[in-house]
Amino acid sequence: MKFSLIYEAQTVDASRLGDRRVFDEIVEQVELAEQMGFDVVWCVEHTSLTNYAHMSAPETFLAFIAGRTKRIELGHGVVCLPPAMNHPIKVAERIATLDLLSKGRVHFGVGKGGSQQEAGAFGYDLNELHPMIDESMYLIPKMFVQDEIEHHGDFIKIPKRPIHPKPYQDPHPRMYMACTNTDTLTRAGQRGMGALVLGFGGPDEVAKKNKVYRDAWETRKPEQQVGYRPTQHLAALCPAIVLDDGMRARQIGIRGQRYFMESLAYWYAGGERPDPAAWQDDLTQATTGEMVIKSRFASEEVVADFSDPALAMMNPNHAYGTVEDCIGYVQRLQEAGADEILFICQMGTVPQWAQLETISNIGKYVIPHFRGK
Repeated sequence: MKFSLIYEAQTVDASRLGDRRVFDEIVEQVELAEQMGFDVVWCVEHTSLTNYAHMSAPETFLAFIAGRTKRIELGHGVVCLPPAMNHPIKVAERIATLDLLSKGRVHFGVGKGGSQQEAGAFGYDLNELHPMIDESMYLIPKMFVQDEIEHHGDFIKIPKRPIHPKPYQDPHPRMYMACTNTDTLTRAGQRGMGALVLGFGGPDEVAKKNKVYRDAWETRKPEQQVGYRPTQHLAALCPAIVLDDGMRARQIGIRGQRYFMESLAYWYAGGERPDPAAWQDDLTQATTGEMVIKSRFASEEVVADFSDPALAMMNPNHAYGTVEDCIGYVQRLQEAGADEILFICQMGTVPQWAQLETISNIGKYVIPHFRGK
């Protein structure tokens, strides 16, 4: 099982200074993660989602990280493929170049982006993107392996041209799809691609999604394969704050998740902007009966309801708490079918010290627990 970090570059402070701070902090975290034995750093691509996600150029960030590290792998989770946003030729060139410079450390995920806010920035209707994403998805791997490419599709026209360079990995990096609902899980399995399950639903949801994905994988057909490197792999999101003080970790984690979900809901569903300054102490709310978080992410209803103090202590939903809490939750994700754990601790209100301590604790105790070291 792999252990990774995933980043949106989420920030409460959307100023220039805030942008500088969040990227400096993420670089510090990734450098620590490499030292602590993490396998991959994944970056999500979004555009025009103030506060929720400032990781609008993951290819630039990952190239910088490639030069600052030696071992940790580099995950595009995912590259958005509307042609006006990322033309397939430029995607192929950038992925191959990063793979060469990092000596084969790249993982290549694809998707369409999740909101009309993003699609509209490039002149698209979100609901009309699927066929053009599919066209690009099937086209890019051909650029990795063919000396020349010529394509006359419904959405992309390319006269006969050589595309350089070719990637370090032969035939190309492993490919993945962002999966937030049953349809995308089915497509990922049918197309022989890894699945990045980017939802907060927890182990029970992961188990359901795992079955959909594995069933689709088992019934896939050769003509549906995307690229030339079948990859059966399910990676599951794991929100985590892991501190010596478990109660403090739960407080920080619940508050961070609330910011994450409310800022997401603002852009995806027209909710209110999150205002942490107006929130009461989330841990107090959690132990006195008030629901803290309720939102939706794609097909999932996401509820973190700690109204029963006993459940709050048991930390049933996510890896917020002590090392033992984290190990227990990761075990549940493993049993649900996860091949990779995508730890996310970089949620708007979470302070840097808590993220660094979380990464350190996972590296010292959680990863060795599962690897028998």
